[in-house]
Order: sequence, then C-alpha cells, then structure tokens
Amino acid sequence: MLIQAQFVHHGPVFDELTTSNAVDSDPLNCYHLTVRRDAEDFPLKSGPGGDAGHDLLRGVHILPLREVIGLRTGRETIEQSEVCNGMHLDLVTHEVKKFSLLLLKKNGYVLEQLYSPLVVQTTPVHAELQAIARGCVTRYHAYHYLGLARSQWQLFETEGRVKPLLYVYRALLTGIHLMRTGEVEANLLRLNDMFRLPFLAELIAYKQEGSEQTVLPEGQTAWHQQEYGQLRAALEATSKTSQLPPAPSAQAALHALLVRLRLAQ
Repeated sequence: MLIQAQFVHHGPVFDELTTSNAVDSDPLNCYHLTVRRDAEDFPLKSGPGGDAGHDLLRGVHILPLREVIGLRTGRETIEQSEVCNGMHLDLVTHEVKKFSLLLLKKNGYVLEQLYSPLVVQTTPVHAELQAIARGCVTRYHAYHYLGLARSQWQLFETEGRVKPLLYVYRALLTGIHLMRTGEVEANLLRLNDMFRLPFLAELIAYKQEGSEQTVLPEGQTAWHQQEYGQLRAALEATSKTSQLPPAPSAQAALHALLVRLRLAQ
C-alpha cells in the first residue's frame, strides 16, 4: 500500500492513489510521504475551542516509465482531499523529476516537506533525497521566507487574526535559522527554544484558547509591527552574511539519481 500509518484513515483519497496509474501498489512508486500539519508549526488544537485537525500530506512519487517516454504522460502532481472522522486531509505528491526541479529553484516549501519529522512512509530514496537536497540550500532561500512572512502579515493586517501573525513569526524565525545553520526547522516551539521571544508563548496561548478566528486583542498591532520589521531586517542581514552558497550545487546528483531510478523500472 502507498500509505501505511496507524493515524491515517484510509478513504477515497488513498484508495484512488493506490489504484491510479501514477502511483500503483508497487511501494517503490512513492518514495516518501510526510505530514505538514498546523501543529508542526505551532500547537493550534489543544485548547477547548480547538479547530478540527488539518493534515497536509506531502510526498514524492515516480511515474511508470511508459508514462514519461511517450506523448501522453502521467500526472506530475497528484492532489486529493477529503474529510475523514473530522480530520481534513489534503494530499499532494510531486513526481520525482518535478520535485527535483523545485528543489533547484530554491523552493522552501519542498525543503520543509522533505525534512518534516512527521513521516508516514519512507524509503531509502527518501534518505538519498534528504542528503542530496543539502546541496540545494542557498542564501537566497531567505527570499522565500521574506515573501511568506509578507503575505501572512498582509493577511493579519486585513483580518487581525492570531493565526497568520504566528505564521509571520514562524516564517521569519525559520528563515533566520536556515541562514545561520543550513538546517530546516519549521516548529515554532522549537524555534523559540533557540530565539527565546517571550511574547510568542502568549500568542500561542491566545490561539490554543480560541479557534481559527481568534483575533489579537486591541492595542497590540503596532507593537507587533515593530517586531515584524526588526525580524525582517534580521533575516535580510543574516542572508547577506550567511555561509550558505549563492546557488545550488546538487543538480548533477539529482540528475544521476533520476536517471538511476528511471533505468531501474
């Protein structure tokens, strides 16, 4: 089976995936499947008014050779969603070639998917991709996190909700940590163990005690705007002094891996 994990409920999404042409019952056709969930960024659902679970399942599959060498090709991206027992499940997997190209384009989303500690399914190829992808991390990934923080700040300004504000801080701290260490860390609690921003605990408490629509108390926006500006400046400055390279160096290794996987089919 494509997905084997006790906490994942099988349903139409997963039945479709395990019987599709793109991802069949051969376990080698899906190299890994990880979970990117809100709770990995910060705990959102533990309070009495907590939201329904929302798991974002992300993975990499390989198309059968017959679906990449002809005029009619299989799906490079598989997207499915369903609600099962109150849990929203959104699944997206990319074909290994597309995933590799996204890694080379300095895409922070695929890095976080690849290195997520919440693993549903893994294979030796997953470990290979993780090792190779270290050569895809560059100082220009800072722009991904600056852009993510900007979009979430704009959402916060429009709606005043705590959730996008927490994402602002998560994005900026992830980016700063990446620039300093080359390591991907997307969990806000673990990030704050390093950065020790005392106000984050209060923000998380607001979210835990409320819901998706929890709004920041009045009179605090200007203060957070100042913090946002300081952290943006810190990320920009850190990217300029980072020891990370300006360009990825893993293209040859990703190419060799893809060729080997195709020829092995």
